[in-house]
Amino acid sequence: MDRVWQWVVDGPAVRVGVTTSRRDRTTSTVVLADRRALIVDPAWDPDELAGIAADLARAAVTVAAGFATHAHHDHVLWHQGLGPGPRFASPRVAQICARDRDEIVRRLGPDWPAGLGRVVGRVQPAQDRLCWDGPETRLITHDAHSPGHTAVWLPSPGVLVAGDMLSDIEIPLLEESTVAQYAAGLESLWPYVDRAAVLIPGHGRVAIGGDAARGRWHADRAYLDALLAGRDPDDPRLADPALRSAHADNVARITPGR
Repeated sequence: MDRVWQWVVDGPAVRVGVTTSRRDRTTSTVVLADRRALIVDPAWDPDELAGIAADLARAAVTVAAGFATHAHHDHVLWHQGLGPGPRFASPRVAQICARDRDEIVRRLGPDWPAGLGRVVGRVQPAQDRLCWDGPETRLITHDAHSPGHTAVWLPSPGVLVAGDMLSDIEIPLLEESTVAQYAAGLESLWPYVDRAAVLIPGHGRVAIGGDAARGRWHADRAYLDALLAGRDPDDPRLADPALRSAHADNVARITPGR
């Protein structure tokens, strides 16, 4: 494959690859089994989507299924070159995409190609497990960050694809959730984080090894604890001015109820 892929699992039966966009360090995850692929959150720019499709085609890989972790515009993208296979999301995300698809496409900007706009957010609901011709794939759905946000858990290789949580470059972003919903989402992820050999965030670097995965969870939990206590978090991610702004937004969201 011509793009830069980090093969976080490279076994004889299952391979898991991650490629990172130039935009916001957005990750795209491919799970390969017998030249069949599950692709999670392909992103971002049109040429990058085309590149992912071309890489898979050159490797004679068929995309058996796609999955969108949540209904934000950078996580429900697709490319015609990835084929007509079914694309899934949690029931709540599928509902939001059906209801708000025009607005989701609008957020991609006026220069987004019309052809790619037509395939944005075309997902169908899936609950608990994803049925495809590959390893067992479990779905952990919660309401942290956005309604119906879903992590993808692959038990056999111990890989957790976390969506927009557990990032090394982003603090917890409440956005469409309350702090209680975010905390509940973290708690729902903990049993899988605790067993993960690999943790893939929606933005940022892959965490390799159990200690690294658990460290991501504890960093997010510590941030929420500081937020609730009204303390300025001691979090290196806040060195980024954009994240300081996001932190101010988080504070504003919880202030009325504190």
